[in-house]
Amino acid sequence: MPLQNFGSILNFAEELESQDQQFYEAAAGNPACAGNKALFTELAAEAGKNAKTVQRVRRENVTEMILEPIRDFTRAPFCEACEGAAVLGAAEVLALAQRLEARAGRYYAEAAEKIKALPEVARALRGLGKQRQARAAKLAGAAA
Repeated sequence: MPLQNFGSILNFAEELESQDQQFYEAAAGNPACAGNKALFTELAAEAGKNAKTVQRVRRENVTEMILEPIRDFTRAPFCEACEGAAVLGAAEVLALAQRLEARAGRYYAEAAEKIKALPEVARALRGLGKQRQARAAKLAGAAA
C-alpha cells in the first residue's frame, strides 16, 4: 500500500510504534526473556512515547500539510511480522527486536527524506530514526 501523503506517513509511523509496543510488552512477559524484562519494559514505554510524539507532530503541523502527493514510497519494505514475542526463546526475541528497530530506523530515515518539504516534520522523523538506531545498539549489547 502506498504512503502518498503527510497523513499516511504519520499514520503508518504510529502503527509501527503501536506494533512494537505490543511486541515489547509481550516479550517482557515471556518467561524465557526474564533476563531482559527491564529492557523490554523500557522499550515498550519508549514506543508509547514515540506514538505520542508522532501524534503531536501531526497536530502541530496539520495546518502546514502539503497536499502534493508523495511518490515511490510504500509500506511493504517496512512490514515485518512481529508475533511470537510471548513464546519465542530469548535469542529469537532479541534477534526479532533488532530487526524491528532496524526496520523502524530505515522507515523514519526514508520518510524524513520523502517529507523534507516540511522541515520540522522531517527533523522529528529523523530524531525518531536516530533513537531507533540507539535502541538497536542497546539490543545488540543485550544479545552479546
